[in-house]
Amino acid sequence: MTDGRSPTVRRRRLGMELRRLREAAGLMIEDVAKHLECSMSRVSRIETGKSVARIRDVRDMLDLYGLPEGSQRDQLLGLAKDAQQRGWWTEYEAVLSASAGLDTYIGLEASAASIRTFQTHLVPGLLQTEEYARALIKAGRPGETPENVDRRIALRTRRQAMLRDSGSLELWAVLDEAVLRRPIGGVPVMRSQLMRLLEAGELPGVTIQVLPFARGAHPGVDGAFTIIGFPDPTDLDVVYIDCPAGNIFLEKEKDVRRHTTWFDHLRAAALPPDESAEFITATADEFKNASPYPRG
Repeated sequence: MTDGRSPTVRRRRLGMELRRLREAAGLMIEDVAKHLECSMSRVSRIETGKSVARIRDVRDMLDLYGLPEGSQRDQLLGLAKDAQQRGWWTEYEAVLSASAGLDTYIGLEASAASIRTFQTHLVPGLLQTEEYARALIKAGRPGETPENVDRRIALRTRRQAMLRDSGSLELWAVLDEAVLRRPIGGVPVMRSQLMRLLEAGELPGVTIQVLPFARGAHPGVDGAFTIIGFPDPTDLDVVYIDCPAGNIFLEKEKDVRRHTTWFDHLRAAALPPDESAEFITATADEFKNASPYPRG
């Protein structure tokens, strides 16, 4: 399922190259906008990979930057053409449109070589059972129609195929103990979810660690985050933060480096994978002996 030709990644790569060429030519975004007869915000969105660039616009930009005919120009125009393709996730536009930035995240995830994630409250989407995901969606979106709930589940299931079908994706998840303790969907659903974590931990390329409460303060106290890495070294890592105010993508080197350092500290503080599996098993046993109905 990982696709190095994801249009989302291609748009991002094209935008970085266009920005590099603009800066090398000593031009400002305002100069490019005037040349293309468009707004400055559109040029900015093209350079950040948030908008699809028309082939004509890319050709005009390359002319403005003085890039001659040759292999580099051909590669960039080919990249622009590939960036216009539609990813498989566009089949789910009806539900993606209600979650700002989710389509971008899935597009990046589809081409990922590595995903390093720290979660404070919830099991990562790639590791959720259907029952857990369904309970989560219904709680977070109480007005969602049954049809859209099913579509969201189908989308999540298709994303999860990457772990089963791809031998190239590496997932490293550090989970705060709270993730294991919160009975999403009730006791039976949560116990089943914990057993799924144990199964996933046996998959090639999947590492799961638990950060116990006893560890105290840690670099992740400000919240969950995910670092997405790509197989092509020219595609720099992206930090993704999901928050109520809107999804955030951090691409500056200093931001990525800071979150990478935090993640290294978190996995060093967390239990090793084998001890984490024992911890998850013990927690699942506690749910086994608990009341099947949550209090409240």
